[in-house]
Amino acid sequence: MVLTHNLGFPRIGGARELKFALESYWKGQSSRDELLAVGIALRRRHWQDQAVLDLTPVGDFSFYDQVLDMSETLGNLPERVHGFHGDALDNYFRVARGRSAQSAEGHASCCGGVAAGEMTKWFDTNYHYIVPEFTTDTTFVLDATRLLAQLAEARALGVNAKPVLIGPVTYLAIGKAKDDSNRLALLPRLLPVYGQLLKILADQGVEWVQIDEPILVTELAPEWQQAFEQAYHHLKNCRVKLLLATYFGQLLENRHLATHLPVAGLHIDVTGGREDLTLLLDLLPEHKVLSLGVISGRNIWKTDLNGVLDWLEPVAKRLGERLWIAPSCSLLHVPVDLDREDAMEADVKSWLSFARQKMEELAVLAQALNNGRASVQSALEANRAAIDARYQSPRVNNPAVKAAVAAITPELGHRHSAYARRIEKQAAWLKLPAYPTTTIGSFPQTTEIRQARSDYKAGRLDEAGYRAAMQAEITRCVREQEALDLDVLVHGEAERNDMVEYFGEQLDGYAFSRFGWVQSYGSRCVKPPILFGDICRPQPMTVTWTQYAQSQTQRPMKGMLTGPVTILNWSFVRDDQPRSVSCYQLALAIREEVLDLEKAGVRVIQIDEAALREGLPLRKSQWRTYLDWAVESFRLAANGVADETQIHTHMCYSEFNDIIASIAEMDADVITIETSRSDMELLDAFDAFSYPNQIGPGVYDIHSPNIPTQQHMEQLMRKAAERIPAERLWVNPDCGLKTRQWAEVIPALKRMVAAAKALRQGA
Repeated sequence: MVLTHNLGFPRIGGARELKFALESYWKGQSSRDELLAVGIALRRRHWQDQAVLDLTPVGDFSFYDQVLDMSETLGNLPERVHGFHGDALDNYFRVARGRSAQSAEGHASCCGGVAAGEMTKWFDTNYHYIVPEFTTDTTFVLDATRLLAQLAEARALGVNAKPVLIGPVTYLAIGKAKDDSNRLALLPRLLPVYGQLLKILADQGVEWVQIDEPILVTELAPEWQQAFEQAYHHLKNCRVKLLLATYFGQLLENRHLATHLPVAGLHIDVTGGREDLTLLLDLLPEHKVLSLGVISGRNIWKTDLNGVLDWLEPVAKRLGERLWIAPSCSLLHVPVDLDREDAMEADVKSWLSFARQKMEELAVLAQALNNGRASVQSALEANRAAIDARYQSPRVNNPAVKAAVAAITPELGHRHSAYARRIEKQAAWLKLPAYPTTTIGSFPQTTEIRQARSDYKAGRLDEAGYRAAMQAEITRCVREQEALDLDVLVHGEAERNDMVEYFGEQLDGYAFSRFGWVQSYGSRCVKPPILFGDICRPQPMTVTWTQYAQSQTQRPMKGMLTGPVTILNWSFVRDDQPRSVSCYQLALAIREEVLDLEKAGVRVIQIDEAALREGLPLRKSQWRTYLDWAVESFRLAANGVADETQIHTHMCYSEFNDIIASIAEMDADVITIETSRSDMELLDAFDAFSYPNQIGPGVYDIHSPNIPTQQHMEQLMRKAAERIPAERLWVNPDCGLKTRQWAEVIPALKRMVAAAKALRQGA
């Protein structure tokens, strides 16, 4: 019999219960017990949603981040969070966001919280994790409290539990040394703690433990390959069976390594291609389980169940009970339940599958494999009809858009003049001081803004009333920026629900969910739009709002757009054509908007490409192909303007050092980029690379409620000026401010402007 299991389930809840519980707790509006009760209720519900499985993941639920959970389990929280009031949960949140709940931070007025842990993207997803920190003196001490508590809950509910851990080699690989230490040198200290944890789980009667090692789908240096051998030979005598889980790509040259590690089973992702599978079937020892990720854990399209069975049935016949099936990866990256979508267009809805529906798909596949296709004939027929209807739908294909993409020429991606000439023309009319100040685009999304948007969508507020409400918020935002004495202003994006969804709503070829929320980090959730067809822009999307904002001030006003690569990477993207083609379609739509903004008199335009890096293939050997079309898409969107129009772009929370040359190829006049949490670590790239244009290294970490000091921001900018000429530096936060409160934003920006003015005096 083929077994079914899952690698992880979304934890936010179908109605974002976890988000609201966390934010209420952090504000001191609810108690710790109330927060913990929400966690218990969500876990119970999610285990029920996975009741069709033979093995169910336990330990995948987190109050903030699974990597931070692993750091806590291993006793590896930074020294700076110790010695505070409160308990382990308070310290956990201090690492995550710089402080815990208000009730635990009575001393915060004197200490201002602590530096939050650095965040970066989890492989090539839009999920952010808290980066583990290591030093030469790092030690590991087991704290299994969290995992054992969840295991006990599951057992009490009759769940056949499979605890989930991040593997030791991946844990070291995704962390950062904060000194000159060698991360792999810590492996001998780390492995005994893993061994101790596995012993405790064995004593609890656990049979299988899922141990995630996704770095096996990346190119591994010899020392990291050896680390796998060392780690799993150390753990091979544990009394539980280890299922080594890889995902997000194929093993390729790591096939032999992965199949011969001393573990009881191996999970691989076959949704992106089955090249690994044929060779693995010959390499896999006869006693090992092979788990196949046959349903996408990262996209929301229905699985072609008949197509999967066509190639999977011979594998099942060959492996028998040694075959398990599962989603490709944790379902953390998809929404919870499609059945909640009561307002979605029926045809589009019939093409989709969220986390709960993926459990149903898995059950159909297992039933077909174990009892024959006839046992689930009606389900397979309905699935085939939905798949065929999607591919044949006239809503998916637009010949005019396809013709426009075919007509793209290289000249469309080039500015009229080189940067040195452009910047002279831009400086002549902008007349900005040294260290010019700006923000990244959004300002706080207040209760009043959200209420007006809700009332408008519900029909309680007419279009004129909504427009007046948004204009009032824009005016307020402009006045606040003028009072702060910022140099280049933004309109604040009051009218925007999300930097991607807002644009998707105005583009043909997109569909939307009401409840399709996905966790980005902590309590931050996004609702990715669904890119199902060819993309075009029926009409201008931002011009009216930006024109109104400019009418309220004499200072330069930035037009704010999301770039084509980010719209692509932060959407659920159609899988029936290359992603590059969809990106070019988006680029042409954004290009039209850029040119309309310029015609309307907007001469500073920011095109955010926050997600450029996360689209990189996990193997460096495949980067060039992606970067070629991604950079070309940005240039296509941005470079139709006159020399006098200044193009900005923004990137955040990813490692950019190794693609800095490609970022320079984008040829934006100004790039603003996250550097505050990493203490300007990004600037190391400029030791070997002379970045040609202007840059704003973010000095204010907006993902923490802490308000930075003026001195700290000056220090960061002085670090930047050691690598980049001062005349090419901007001063700005590291990201948009929509998630913050005005009470936090105003004092932080006052200090930021004061820091810029102090730098000018010392220049």
